[in-house]
Amino acid sequence: MTDGKRTPWVVGVSGASGTPYAAAVVRGLLAAGESVDLVVSRASRLTLLDETGIAFRDAHWRADLAEWLGRGADGKPGTFAGFDLDGVRYWGAGDLAAGPSSGSYPVKGMLIVPASTACVAGVALGLSKDLLQRVASVTLKERRRLVVAVRETPLNGQTLKHLVALDEAGAVVLPASPAFYAGATHIQDLVDFVAGRVLDAAGVPHGLYRRWEGELGSARPRE
Repeated sequence: MTDGKRTPWVVGVSGASGTPYAAAVVRGLLAAGESVDLVVSRASRLTLLDETGIAFRDAHWRADLAEWLGRGADGKPGTFAGFDLDGVRYWGAGDLAAGPSSGSYPVKGMLIVPASTACVAGVALGLSKDLLQRVASVTLKERRRLVVAVRETPLNGQTLKHLVALDEAGAVVLPASPAFYAGATHIQDLVDFVAGRVLDAAGVPHGLYRRWEGELGSARPRE
């Protein structure tokens, strides 16, 4: 936030597998002192329920979000604590009159984590069939930063064309592809690497993973 004016990052969560990535990104934004506008698609609620057992409800979004952010990538409750949700605002996926649906609503940009191939297609084609796609279209037309963390494998030709279209439109296409040079020893390390790369693309400082410093084997434990 600058001069007391709230200028959030919009985090859109689509229906692809990978809800721990979204939780790690939101935690990273909050830890950096950033405000967050959250859009959770209808399809992603099914994925969230399947991957965590959490039923994300509009009327109880704050409690459900706190439980979601508190879980580790292994599903263990209470792994994380201490995050302040006062900087978070939630918008229903069907609310096309929501603030971020307009270019006059001030935001820094949008991070779609994870992005399904259906979401990628909708944004590339400008369909705006729900709030998540609408905000992405607004982000592109306003020339704001859009990071699309696509999570699917393998990718067919049509999806690759859609990703190229997003790149040409100015989006950052960031596959949810964890690396191993940072010395990962737990599934959370792999999730945090991807989340950290998303925050890197947004220009948000964080300490989620060990950066490459040009020394082979530097991430391995010393014997």
